[in-house]
Amino acid sequence: MDEITLDTPVAEQLQDLVISSQDVNGFLAELCELSAGSLSRALGQEVSCAVTLSRHHRTTTAAWSNPEARLFDEIQQNYGDGPCLHAMSTGTTVLVSDTRTDPRWPDYGHAIASLGQLSVLGVPLTLDSGAAAALNVFARDSNVFGVSAIQKAELFALHTEKALRLAVRIGVQQQLAKDLRSAMESRTAIDLAAGIIMGQNRCSQAEAMAILTKASSGRNQKLRVVAEKLVESFSPGTSATHFDG
Repeated sequence: MDEITLDTPVAEQLQDLVISSQDVNGFLAELCELSAGSLSRALGQEVSCAVTLSRHHRTTTAAWSNPEARLFDEIQQNYGDGPCLHAMSTGTTVLVSDTRTDPRWPDYGHAIASLGQLSVLGVPLTLDSGAAAALNVFARDSNVFGVSAIQKAELFALHTEKALRLAVRIGVQQQLAKDLRSAMESRTAIDLAAGIIMGQNRCSQAEAMAILTKASSGRNQKLRVVAEKLVESFSPGTSATHFDG
């Protein structure tokens, strides 16, 4: 096969995906479509892609370019081993040139060979500590991935893992920001509720918090929920109704 090259704007496209995606899952889904399209053009034949992700001792098929790629990847996980899982666990690229004859994972190979997939390439994606991933490429014909094709897939994976690490970090920061906003909103509701109780009962803040806590316990509701309900029910100008839990 002739020397194959990356689409020139691949790295830029990956960066754009990070910026435009709503979350990590959305990024991974678009990543698989981009991977399949780019590799298909480079190889001159259609391939499908999936991303296997392992975090917190749990391995899942995180994204796929089409339903078939998802099926091929999940079959591998059901067997508990295979080229892509091996690539992810060892950090090395794994090639299966012919799933019908490769002796390393015969059960998995025969399973996807019966579905018309004869070549598999697993390329590891290096992530931050505690996580691992692999880009899985599936092709219908045997002996699809020559030396230049493997080099191309590894170069693509190099760009991919940088973008994926960034997407994961952004996702973590977004979740932290969301949690912080939620905590601040909860605190605001609790402070407002305490202020209402202080005004109604002419008591200290500590006494108001004790009343809120007692109501939370008695109603078996979170303190935030009790506080929000009190704030929602209160309007200046209504006659004072003492809140005593």
